[in-house]
Amino acid sequence: MQSDLYIGLMSGTSLDGVDAVLARFPAQSSLDLMAHAHIAFDASLRAELLALNTPGANELHRAALASNAIARAYAEVVDCLLEPIAGGRPAVRAIGAHGQTVRHRPHEFDATGYTVQLLNAALLAELSGVDVVADLRSRDVAANGQGAPLVPSFHRAMFAREGATVAVLNLGGIANITVLDAGGATIGFDCGPANALMDHWSALHLGQPYDDGGEWAASGAVNAALLDALASDPYFALAPPKSTGRDHFNPEWLSAALAAAGAPAPRDVQATLAELNAHTCAEALLRYAPTAVEFLVCGGGAFNAHLMRRLSALLPGVSVMPTDARGLPAMQVEAAAFAWLASAHCDRRPANLPSVTGAAGPRVLGALYPA
Repeated sequence: MQSDLYIGLMSGTSLDGVDAVLARFPAQSSLDLMAHAHIAFDASLRAELLALNTPGANELHRAALASNAIARAYAEVVDCLLEPIAGGRPAVRAIGAHGQTVRHRPHEFDATGYTVQLLNAALLAELSGVDVVADLRSRDVAANGQGAPLVPSFHRAMFAREGATVAVLNLGGIANITVLDAGGATIGFDCGPANALMDHWSALHLGQPYDDGGEWAASGAVNAALLDALASDPYFALAPPKSTGRDHFNPEWLSAALAAAGAPAPRDVQATLAELNAHTCAEALLRYAPTAVEFLVCGGGAFNAHLMRRLSALLPGVSVMPTDARGLPAMQVEAAAFAWLASAHCDRRPANLPSVTGAAGPRVLGALYPA
């Protein structure tokens, strides 16, 4: 009998490590979450992945070795996920593995563009002994889509409420929003930089990988000139479908805005980055989901108390809360989404939403690497 268990693996733009979940889906719109594990990337791998986001020497060689290292990290977290389960290691039908995005340039250069997620999926299948579904974005790009975000179809299945408009906000390295309209329509897009630049600034000035709870940002004052310089970026005014990443929102982008705004104190820069995130996400909700009753937040940003307070202040009348309130822990949503995408691939169900990505139509996503 074929297993109904799936593993989802997610390593996002924040580059903090790998989240893994073990799940089954009794129906397309229900989830049994059975286990969760997380491992951090070691410092050298994280530094190399960050460096590979920009052009550099010997990229092909370095990317190939990084892809191997990611496969080994993924295999390690799979072991961490499965070994403690009572009764022995269970059979798993497939692993949905996102890989690590280092370039995301859909529609550019030759009208098709590309998206690159580093992962030696064949090595992961070899090490884990489980079928691997990977390369989940490129089919949508080939169909003239953005290839991102892919999670809105999962959000629709898990969080939609009959007769009510609900929005889901993922605050990872990049922020993306999903609008689940009461009438059944779904839209989604990347809002802006989320944690990527706040984490960069925290590491640069505090020597810490992130601003714990947003306390440092809360201690500063928003610099109006810097906020105006950041918020004037044309990306924020673009209509969806749209997606972005470190290709656009990176330290060089921040440095250019800082040069235009003078030299604010570091804590004021952090406060301003948090305010940029709160404003761009709130504006996205007000523009595309003005009747929303809930704003469900997932990703690492859900633990940034300052950012959550600012979202609530900017959205009076909307319940801003972590997805935990709806039964799915904030740090497990994206990994669960990739388990769900693996199940869709195995059942040959299209899993992209053309209303989100702009693709020419529904497509089965991913490539299968048999164990």
